[in-house]
Amino acid sequence: MMDHIPRIALVGQPNCGKSTLFNAIAGFKAQTSNFAGTTVEFLSSRVKVDGRVVDIVDLPGIYSLATTDLAERETLKYLLSENIDVIINVIDASLLSRGLELTLQLMELEKPMVIALNMVDEAERKGIKIDIAKLEKILGVPVVATIAVHGKGIYTLMKKVFEVLKNWRKPTPPRCSKPVENAIKELAAMVSAQNINLPPRLVAIKLMEGHPEFIKFIGNQELIEKAKQLCNALEEEFDRDCYETIHQERHHTAMRIFEQVATITHGSGVSSEERIDRTVMHPIFGYLILTLVFLGMFYVAFSIGGYLEDLVLSPFDSLREYLASHMSTRWLPLVDGLISGIGGGIGIVLPYLVPLIFLMSLLEDLGYLARAAFLLDVFMHKIGLHGKSVVPLLVGYGCNVPSIVATRIISSERDRVLTALLAPFVPCSARTTVILALVGYFMGPAWALLIYIINIFVVAILGRILASLTPTPSAGLVMEVPSYKMPSLSITLKKTWVQIKGFVTFAWPVLIFSSLFLGLMDMVGITEHLNLWLAPFTKGLLGLPDKLGVTLIFGILRKELTLIMMAQALGTTDFGAALTYAQMMTFTMFVVFYVPCVSTIAVMWREFNGKLAATSLVLHLVVATIIALLTRFVMISIGF
Repeated sequence: MMDHIPRIALVGQPNCGKSTLFNAIAGFKAQTSNFAGTTVEFLSSRVKVDGRVVDIVDLPGIYSLATTDLAERETLKYLLSENIDVIINVIDASLLSRGLELTLQLMELEKPMVIALNMVDEAERKGIKIDIAKLEKILGVPVVATIAVHGKGIYTLMKKVFEVLKNWRKPTPPRCSKPVENAIKELAAMVSAQNINLPPRLVAIKLMEGHPEFIKFIGNQELIEKAKQLCNALEEEFDRDCYETIHQERHHTAMRIFEQVATITHGSGVSSEERIDRTVMHPIFGYLILTLVFLGMFYVAFSIGGYLEDLVLSPFDSLREYLASHMSTRWLPLVDGLISGIGGGIGIVLPYLVPLIFLMSLLEDLGYLARAAFLLDVFMHKIGLHGKSVVPLLVGYGCNVPSIVATRIISSERDRVLTALLAPFVPCSARTTVILALVGYFMGPAWALLIYIINIFVVAILGRILASLTPTPSAGLVMEVPSYKMPSLSITLKKTWVQIKGFVTFAWPVLIFSSLFLGLMDMVGITEHLNLWLAPFTKGLLGLPDKLGVTLIFGILRKELTLIMMAQALGTTDFGAALTYAQMMTFTMFVVFYVPCVSTIAVMWREFNGKLAATSLVLHLVVATIIALLTRFVMISIGF
């Protein structure tokens, strides 16, 4: 009997169904963690299967162990440094030959391994029949057929894992051609003599590939020089780069194994998926479909969110009115702040956050988000961003909280940070309320539309400026376009919960405490002093009534609060009579570009770090002030 809880690591290429398999095993008990010193996340869960307790870890998708991508590097480091008892290598059965290239590299780690041949139903639909017993014999590693989205094969897979745990045996990777194999063996022998705590064959291959992480980690100049000598000899013999030689050896081995175990049962006609993609990714119709998909997503999310918001906020409004008439006015601001904080999380953020994240997960599982990123990659590169950045920016029109969370789909850390800085500038549904209720109602819909047009231009210009400040440009969009799959409702709900949990446990408490703090300020009479202190900015610079100073502060909690506070400050809801057109446009422009709500800042802090959250605050304040100031001068100059 083992005296510790076994750790099982799920490893596979992106879109192989690895996370779906993890969710099928772990259910709702997943815990999100960050790799040390990074913002890259992985999921883990302690589960009990057939009376045995194991720790399951879902590592970020990785195409190869010779990787430079941040998330993939962290997966590699984890595989090399952590005590992993068994690796479950998840392979997309419909892309077996490509998946086997990673399998061959994982075998070099010399850790017990089980292969989950996932999506065998998809492979069969493509006319690919795989002899699992023969594949298992060739590799010398247990292979189990699974359909993770339907939970098929999961129990058999875990039983096989327990068998491997009981009978520990490291895999033996297939050998290369004689010249390459001799070079690897010679270097591996030298590595063994150095007492390096890593598999010698793996180290030898990575040094010959010129892998920077391994070269840095090994730091043995004698080994590095020997690797160069062996590579020079191979380059002379094969007339190509050493890395390319090793890569081709691995590719040919994977293809040979595929040909031995797979049978293609149909011709090379156009598949139904290709026919669908001809329309979905068409240079004209593709963008029309994209527009309809996202409009539909926002319509559904806003319809559900709007209904739930009214339903959920109604008791809070009633409670606020009851307390206003039954308790001391001294403590009312503090209690009102508590109610606003709790109600804001339940009634404002969650009704929009849950549907948007659910629908986004649904589109991702379906395979559409990757196609949307490809369609919009050209436009996003115009402002220095990546094609995947479009999803967080579009989601921002609903709520900036899920837009920050949505940056997780961006693999490049540089593009992820830039997108996170830009996403809160997109007017969320709360800012839309201010735009429509103030400018749209009192000045007309054309003026409201103008604000959105200006906002798009400002975001594009900011994107260009921020991108120009980074040392490297955005990389071209090279990503796997996954097959279309029918999403599993239970898996999508689990993924939604994992992302919502971050808001519930982190951002919501920040929202409540911030609301309480502002209520306390009002209770002790700081509000009036703040208005006087802010008057040089509010009245002097922006030309607004000095009573609106604190209104802008309360807008940090919820942008809709600016309207409520404005009505209280001005003593009327007839803003058209109390403010000029220039003041209404200036005020609205400032609110649209001003510091995002506390929930957004809190989530940015959690997803990235406090430094980026602070940078975002300063950037918003500067941009909002400049845009509002320009708006004021332009409106006055044209007679408003």
